Amino acid sequence: MNNSQFRAAMGQPFIVALSNGDVTGDKVIDQIYLTGTKTADSPFIQNITLHIRDGRTGVLTSIPLHNNVGYNPTLFLGDFTGNGVDDILIGITTGGSGGIINYYIVSFVGNQAKLLFDSDVYNNHFNYDVTYQDHYKVEVVSKPNNEKYIIDISTRDASYLNEIYDTNGKLKTPITGFVDPLSGLYPVDFDSNGVYELLAYQKISGRYHADGLGYIMNTLGWNNNGFVLQEQYLGIFGAQF
Repeated sequence: MNNSQFRAAMGQPFIVALSNGDVTGDKVIDQIYLTGTKTADSPFIQNITLHIRDGRTGVLTSIPLHNNVGYNPTLFLGDFTGNGVDDILIGITTGGSGGIINYYIVSFVGNQAKLLFDSDVYNNHFNYDVTYQDHYKVEVVSKPNNEKYIIDISTRDASYLNEIYDTNGKLKTPITGFVDPLSGLYPVDFDSNGVYELLAYQKISGRYHADGLGYIMNTLGWNNNGFVLQEQYLGIFGAQF
């Protein structure tokens, strides 16, 4: 058993993700890592904490995360604001049936921690209505930007449609679906200018989680003091023919 395995076995914090880059803005490479404590006989990690060791001074700063438990914590360093300094993107999988992942983006310019993105704030803002309509349609309304989408489900299996519609294509009873919180947040430099935008995925479900209808895909870019919606798409699943 090596040292990290021993510490993990003893319930002590150990490094679960590690990266290097200049996050303070002084042109000196810093060390950025996440620690956590392992649960016995499980990949579940608790007490996940962000640490930044200043490459110039050696000073260590620890930053707690309010959603600090989950699986497979990840780190990505990249400039999201356009100031030429790397920011810190953290992802923590929750392990629930919806594939939900908690995300944070932290800036540490001048050794001052600033939260740029919090998935809880995002999820509370981006709300949707999913409503089944007559004639094999599902309406999805994105509330923040007043956009409406129509999904054609007429190619779904006949047994599925027969549970929902009568022989005239009318709904037997009202049915509403739902859109999950974030299940993916990907850094993408869409315009190749060295500044990353965000591509956010949220799953659209019908009567239950496994009844997937597609995904809402939002692109976000930094504007002054926060991320704003740039484009929104709805992606649907294909059907065999």
